[in-house]
Amino acid sequence: MNTDRKLIEIGGIAVEVVRKDIKNLHVGVYPPVGRVRVAAPLRLDDEAVRLAVVSRLGWIRRQQKAFSAQERQSQREFVSGESHYFQGCRYLLDVRTHVGAPRVRLTGPGTMALRVPPGFDRDQRETVLQRWYRRQLRALIPPLLSKWQPRVGATVAEVRVKRMKTRWGSCNADARRIWLNLELIKKPVACLEYVLVHELVHLHERRHNDRFHEWMEQVMPTWRIHRDELKRAPLAHEEWKY
Repeated sequence: MNTDRKLIEIGGIAVEVVRKDIKNLHVGVYPPVGRVRVAAPLRLDDEAVRLAVVSRLGWIRRQQKAFSAQERQSQREFVSGESHYFQGCRYLLDVRTHVGAPRVRLTGPGTMALRVPPGFDRDQRETVLQRWYRRQLRALIPPLLSKWQPRVGATVAEVRVKRMKTRWGSCNADARRIWLNLELIKKPVACLEYVLVHELVHLHERRHNDRFHEWMEQVMPTWRIHRDELKRAPLAHEEWKY
């Protein structure tokens, strides 16, 4: 796909403009600091893009303000006493060495036990915890699909999990494939359900238009509550890029 990138300033806001062979213009505001990116059709000139962004400046500033106010975790070192999250709850990590395979367990109220062989460094401890998170998230997916696919009236070929920098989920409607952000296992299960339903609805409507919102209202009337809860949840410490 042909693309052309440039940086412009509009209303005191730096905007990255990426021109692609697409039909519609899309404005996105991305964490953690609210960077603005516009995907624009090749046929639109700079003035048309500028006018489109100006018309959305109020929304852009509200999104940036929300990101600025959102709580962020500091850099994780995966040592005892550090806070980590699982299904919306905060746990204190208890790291100990042992002879045997590394493992993670919730051993009591507010405690997450990480057992690793002697000599495991920070990156190795992180890998153990990330693998555990991935297993926990994947175990939640089949029952949630059984619950929501009939309600949405859409089925997927597969659901995959990966760490994503700018999205909680994505949908390839042609392949009927959904991707979920691994970070969702740290959020309340209702947030995971919201993202899954959101992506399932994209199998009916690819854009975030009135028809999409009508579908969301029909199948999950409380979706805005879960969306807002997800926005309030602490962001991971990441070097967010797009």
